[in-house]
Amino acid sequence: MLGYLLLVILIASALGYLFNYYSARRLTASGEKLHSLAGFHGVYAICLTGLPAFIFVLLWLLFQESVIEAIVAGGLSEAELAGMDEGQKSLLMAEIRSAAQGNVFGEPKPFMMAAAESLNNLRTTAWMALSVCVVAILGLGMFLARRKISAAFRARQAVEKVVSGFMIFCALVAIVTTLGIILSLVYESLRFFDRVPISEFLFGLNWEPQIPIREDQVAASGAFGWLPVLLGTLVITVVALVVAVPIGIFSAIYLNEFASPTLRAVAKPLLELLAGVPTVVYGFFAILVVAPALRSAGASLGIDIAPNTALAAGGVMGIMLIPFISSFTDDALNAVPRSLRDGSLALGATRGETVMKVMFPAAIPGISGGILLAVSRAIGETMIVVMAAGLIAKMTVNPLDSVTTVTVQIVTLLIGDTEFDNPKTLAAFALGLMLFIVTLMLNVLALTIVRKYREAYD
Repeated sequence: MLGYLLLVILIASALGYLFNYYSARRLTASGEKLHSLAGFHGVYAICLTGLPAFIFVLLWLLFQESVIEAIVAGGLSEAELAGMDEGQKSLLMAEIRSAAQGNVFGEPKPFMMAAAESLNNLRTTAWMALSVCVVAILGLGMFLARRKISAAFRARQAVEKVVSGFMIFCALVAIVTTLGIILSLVYESLRFFDRVPISEFLFGLNWEPQIPIREDQVAASGAFGWLPVLLGTLVITVVALVVAVPIGIFSAIYLNEFASPTLRAVAKPLLELLAGVPTVVYGFFAILVVAPALRSAGASLGIDIAPNTALAAGGVMGIMLIPFISSFTDDALNAVPRSLRDGSLALGATRGETVMKVMFPAAIPGISGGILLAVSRAIGETMIVVMAAGLIAKMTVNPLDSVTTVTVQIVTLLIGDTEFDNPKTLAAFALGLMLFIVTLMLNVLALTIVRKYREAYD
């Protein structure tokens, strides 16, 4: 249904464009001197037809299910909801939604089947109402756009206002989304710190969030010191950067300055293919190839290496990060004015001296951006760490030992029987908040480096 509706919007937008475009062309052919080109009149028709209809559909879909479920829930009697808390009511609505989709398990109560039928009827009515509203918006938009065609109408300025408003809206969405993420993290983190002292979380040396979340469970009292998790994240990130930064930078320098055009045309796309490999594939490579190779090498040298190690996870993660650093370095080197390179060579410098003493210092801001992206990707990586590094948090900087990261613990805490009213699950939000703060600090550091080494060219 939604696909057909979007197709109708697309066809109506195209028809509106063609009607206004050819109407404007006919006016021009008759001797009228239009203020704007015919194409702007056509685009203005799209702005009055397709754009409002598309926004209306998005807003309708955003609130449709919530309103329908509220109506269905309001139709249930107090006797049917007797003795249910909020969690049980939510479970009841989930069962009604499942029954409405035809997934019936066991013998549901008659009032549940009636509520499911009511839910389907309301959905059908909502889709019919949405279709009528969209058609009305499209028709009204085409009519208003057609009436605007005249010699004095400033279609270009009108289109530019719509585009400017759309860009402002996109910027506001980004800002509001960021604020929403921050507020949600802060709110849930404050709930966590009501149950666990913030000093224990920030300075504790043990991370064992295994506490009972139901009365029938048996578990430890739990320890929520995040320093072992942070240390594991840093160890794996450092190992990844040790692998990725030199290989990425030197490969970019070679391909940019020393490789032949034929070799560059072949090697650069192959290098960038690494960025498209799924992280789960890197994880399999780490546990099936890298980790056994490290254990074999360690056994031959008499070194005890854990089955899951930070070195295996960080090394494979470094391979994954090479294309990011290489691409940013290559773009940064290409952005350096050619006059600097030619001037250095004209003064007698070798190509190596030109790269290291002229081009590389000038490209440091761009290279810093690539390294920052690599750091952010390494800190936020989950799958490789889960498969190759393990889940145990330890206070160690030994890359041959098993460690875990912040993102892995967040995923682990939110898997399974998650009820957001106990320290175990709320700890995930505290970890997320700290990860956000660490990333923000890295961004500030990167901006400081960029400002310090930025060079301006005429």
